Amino acid sequence: MEKLKIKIIIGSTRQNRFSDKPAEWIFQEAKDRKEVEAEILDLRDFPMPFYSEPVSPAKSPGQYGNEVVERWAGKIKEGDGFLIVAPEYNHGYPAVLKNALDHLYLEWNNKPIGFISYGGVGGARAVEQLRQVVIELSMMPIRDSIHILAFWDLLDEQGNLKENAFVPLKKKADNFLNQMVRWTVILKKAREQL
Repeated sequence: MEKLKIKIIIGSTRQNRFSDKPAEWIFQEAKDRKEVEAEILDLRDFPMPFYSEPVSPAKSPGQYGNEVVERWAGKIKEGDGFLIVAPEYNHGYPAVLKNALDHLYLEWNNKPIGFISYGGVGGARAVEQLRQVVIELSMMPIRDSIHILAFWDLLDEQGNLKENAFVPLKKKADNFLNQMVRWTVILKKAREQL
């Protein structure tokens, strides 16, 4: 069977962010699965302008006037499923992530997505909002999410991740990735029949 292309999106671009640490962790967990080809997509590498196109991406599929958006669209189009790692900012998620989601439409359609979040109440409020947005993009959010509580306790005094910091989340990650793989297979087959 062809490997499932799972893209892991780092949904924060701020300095001294924590997002890259759980992104690297879940990347390693996903990469260990023989059926998965995982790739990290860092929004720092896709500095898109604020979305201001005259026509919705749903009405002008695949036609983008910006080179960075074109590269972003190509990466999203090739993905079979997505994992977003994002903090919670003021009961929501980062504007840079919303901008990245809004720039595209068809490239997201009929694909599963899962969330890893941290911040106030483990980022639960950000995930609630993200679920609403991705449903409008015709995506299928998987049931489980990974919520990292008190993420600052996982860091040493220099801001580095403590050894084995994510070990307590191993079982949760296994269940999360099992759901992701199952729905990625199902929706990939469904897309092939459209």
